[in-house]
Amino acid sequence: MSVELLDSPRFYGFRVRRQIAGKTYQEYFSLKENGKRIRGAKRAAARNQADLRDAELSVLQKKAREKAAKEVHLDARGQVRGILCRLKSEKSGSKTPVFQIGVMSQLQNKIVNTTVSINKYGVDEAWHKAVDFFVAHKKISKRSRAYRELLAAKPSPADVRRLTVQTAKKRR
Repeated sequence: MSVELLDSPRFYGFRVRRQIAGKTYQEYFSLKENGKRIRGAKRAAARNQADLRDAELSVLQKKAREKAAKEVHLDARGQVRGILCRLKSEKSGSKTPVFQIGVMSQLQNKIVNTTVSINKYGVDEAWHKAVDFFVAHKKISKRSRAYRELLAAKPSPADVRRLTVQTAKKRR
């Protein structure tokens, strides 16, 4: 809950504050009347008002988070945020190109990670497996626009080679 009792020389009362889609919503509920502090039923009524407003903002915050979780974000290189093309070091020392998926799971309520081998499945099938893992944990419908955008963001084989070479150079 984000209802806070403020007791300072400048203000005495409750503050309700929440961040929603990058914007701060902040409202104050005073516990003073005619320069004197209120008590009892009036104080309880002010607290109730603050709690009700916080509940309204909480619903808006939850909707904004769910909406943001289902949006597809591409970076400057055209990669999907959460699905990266990397070179994975194997135990043998060889480097294997993979799609690395790291996402805040709506199913498990924690960050989950996996990799899909491009050598094993090929670019097309590996991308499809990576996207399926991503949408499963983000609870994105396979009928949605976001799913179609994810499939369309598949890197070409030439892009995969370029991205994996760039990654290898950065690690040196």
